[in-house]
Amino acid sequence: MRSRLPFVAALLLLTAAACSKNTAPPPPPSQPLAVSPAVTPVNARLSIAPDLPPLPPGAENSPFSLTEVKLAYEFAARHPEIISYMPCFCGCERGGHTSNESCFIAGRKNGIQWDTHGLGCEICLRVALETMQMNNAGASVADIRKFIESKYASSFPGHTPTPAPPTRGKGH
Repeated sequence: MRSRLPFVAALLLLTAAACSKNTAPPPPPSQPLAVSPAVTPVNARLSIAPDLPPLPPGAENSPFSLTEVKLAYEFAARHPEIISYMPCFCGCERGGHTSNESCFIAGRKNGIQWDTHGLGCEICLRVALETMQMNNAGASVADIRKFIESKYASSFPGHTPTPAPPTRGKGH
């Protein structure tokens, strides 16, 4: 019976030689790699989610943390069926805003376009974050609206001309 040792040794040598060719690091590029504006450090910090545009410049100068600003803007983008029924009390109705949604969303055609007003307005951010928290806790839109109005209306008499949330029919 012939020994298989020479065959196994040859196979191991061929495998080692083939693998060793792939272990060397690639040569450095001859030119520096271009960085796309979409992945700059600033855009990365202002990014909320892959399906939403980055926040506008100035978000880091908000009276709230960048994390809270992102939460408020994302909630406004994803839940118009809730935030569009929340009034704002900061006086932004004089600028044409119709609800707390207007403080964050300038438009929805061809994707979300941010409004920069909410970046620096403490009242807008508070209303949005409280609305989000109550919604996450299971409160109805009507109950959230009642809470927001009771909390802010006495201190801030002006507010956006926000429609009342729809009421459910009896038996629902």
